[in-house]
Amino acid sequence: MRVRLQKLVADAGVASRRASERLIVAGRIAVNGTPVRQLGTQVDSEQDRVTCDGVPLRSRRKRYLAVHKPRGYLCACRDARQRSLVADLLPAEWRGLYPVGRLDYESEGLLFVTNDGEFCLRLTHPRYGVRKRYLAEVQGRVAPESLRLLLRGVSLDGELLRAADARLRSANHSRSEIELVLTEGRNREVRRLLASQGLKVTRLRRTQIGPIKLGELPVGKWRTLTEPEINSLLHQL
Repeated sequence: MRVRLQKLVADAGVASRRASERLIVAGRIAVNGTPVRQLGTQVDSEQDRVTCDGVPLRSRRKRYLAVHKPRGYLCACRDARQRSLVADLLPAEWRGLYPVGRLDYESEGLLFVTNDGEFCLRLTHPRYGVRKRYLAEVQGRVAPESLRLLLRGVSLDGELLRAADARLRSANHSRSEIELVLTEGRNREVRRLLASQGLKVTRLRRTQIGPIKLGELPVGKWRTLTEPEINSLLHQL
């Protein structure tokens, strides 16, 4: 069966589809002993010998987990500063799974981890518009005009950032809680949007990705996504 090289690398659990493409361009992936740098190269998954840094790649059983990421954990495979990683929350034999998208170090909530590069791509690429719901606690009272601007869109650093939905859940003079829905997953998008309105975030939690809710999953714990849940994520795209 012929498949694209980056898909085979991602399916082997080495990295996400995008990260696999970077490995190919860097010349770290070889097919039958020859480094291949051309994206889109077709390989025979049964006949060709594919390696990463000399190590043969083999298809792995695909795994899909939902994790309640705590504050103070990184969505990364390693960290030079030795900070806690999301992988530290998983059984040792699953340390090779990687995050689907990211939550920044200070944020918490629902995060998927997997070794399925196609699943990762379809949930993170902006063209699929997967809806992600967040609860943000901010200092002070939020003005109605600020919510309107979040929905209208804000131009920051050459990007148009915009919430698909934004509503005030509660407010007093010292704090407010805002629920936001985003579809593009740009870097630190929620925090940047709120900062554009002069709002300082004190807590940010992701509560839903597509149809999957965080629910009662305890902080720092994980669970396996069911087959109907996986299908619901993919079929909504």
